Amino acid sequence: MSRIGKLPIQIPSGVTVTKSEDNTVLAKGPKGELKFQFHPMVSFEIEGSQILCKRKDESKTARSLHGLSRTLLLNMVEGVSKGFEKKLEIHGVGYRVAVQGTKVVLNLGHSHPIEYPLPTGIKVEIDKEKKNIMTVMGADKQMVGQVAANIRSFRKPEPYKGKGIRYMGEHIVRKAGKAAAKDK
Repeated sequence: MSRIGKLPIQIPSGVTVTKSEDNTVLAKGPKGELKFQFHPMVSFEIEGSQILCKRKDESKTARSLHGLSRTLLLNMVEGVSKGFEKKLEIHGVGYRVAVQGTKVVLNLGHSHPIEYPLPTGIKVEIDKEKKNIMTVMGADKQMVGQVAANIRSFRKPEPYKGKGIRYMGEHIVRKAGKAAAKDK
């Protein structure tokens, strides 16, 4: 039995989870609604305020999908109740970020500003005191991580001066620059 797959999922108050015949699970909560169609080898039983994940048989595919499906459903329930967020730091002289409606405008030392359109369900906020910290928020954990990675990819941190966009708390290994030539 899967150690992760056998654990029950608690449904918090304010969240409703419904399952349809084609193994599609719909989770609704205060942060939005998420829908996902799971593999037919895995099924879910909703009992009161708990969800149990069951597998159809003991095949290798069913065993490998058991823990994955339970974790995906847990992330859906957690996302519609609390939401997920990733924080990004911008380091560099003249590097700026601004949110204009449904797009993020980044000035990262290129000859032009980069406009990144936000997908539906994703929100970006800029810290009011520290203008170089941005928070990507949303209900879908995978989408939040993907948007943060896309924004980071516009100017990854470089190892010599540390300039670029990095995750909050990410450590950049710094390299020494060119050494001056010694006179003989």
